[in-house]
Amino acid sequence: MSKPCIICVAITGAVPTKKDNPAVPISVPEQIESTHEAFEAGASIAHLHVRDDEGKPTADRDRFAQLKEGIEKHCPGMIIQLSTGGRTGNGKDRGAMLSLKPDMASLAVGSNNFPNRVYENPPDLVAWLADEMREHNITPEIEAFDLSHIIHSARMNKEGFLPGKLYVQFVMGVKNAMPVDKHVFDFYVATMERLAPDANWCAAGIGAGQLLVNEWSIAAGGHTRTGLEDNVRLNKTTLAPSNAALVKLTADLCEKYERPVATWQQAREILGIPFTG
Repeated sequence: MSKPCIICVAITGAVPTKKDNPAVPISVPEQIESTHEAFEAGASIAHLHVRDDEGKPTADRDRFAQLKEGIEKHCPGMIIQLSTGGRTGNGKDRGAMLSLKPDMASLAVGSNNFPNRVYENPPDLVAWLADEMREHNITPEIEAFDLSHIIHSARMNKEGFLPGKLYVQFVMGVKNAMPVDKHVFDFYVATMERLAPDANWCAAGIGAGQLLVNEWSIAAGGHTRTGLEDNVRLNKTTLAPSNAALVKLTADLCEKYERPVATWQQAREILGIPFTG
């Protein structure tokens, strides 16, 4: 298979701390350095969260601006994807950074259970976030925690509510949400092919399921996500020394299945995201 594989690196997230793994980048300078290392290892998309001075998740626009500026400087061409996830704020606060006009932003189009809470994505908020992304010419990455999210995103894209090429990420392994299950994964892929045959898809596995889902995605012709947000270990006994180390594992899987790792130029072409830098 010669189709290039886009590797997204989720460098920080909203949950992991340095107690979980000292390599988790928390400050903006740490995040820029970690992203640069991952970029050089083969990642072409950076999925970004920011933290406050206490290391807690925040949707602070100024911190996102600093991070975006640093990555644009040190990783020219890399696709910058900002998170609108629910752990970083409430309501429209979650979209405060969209006026920064990143290349991409994450978008959950439905609610689901998380380990100890409900991840709430009410229809009015989803519609507002999608409107903001259209206004600022931002390509959404749909984070699908459930089958209904795939179906809903395909409908929204067909009806013109989601801008750009549809790009759906299957998130598997969150406790109380969709488990890491090959039968479910295969059904997700078939559903994408049926409802949105021209769309692109990727997949992310949480925790111990990360590398397994990476392999499923690469073998099936999709794209994939890795990084310390989702998993802090190389294996059961070894902490990952960096985001770049996890990207390297994913790139090795691409080599195993004879798929080239997408350059940032190829990733932008595949996703229809122009480079204006």
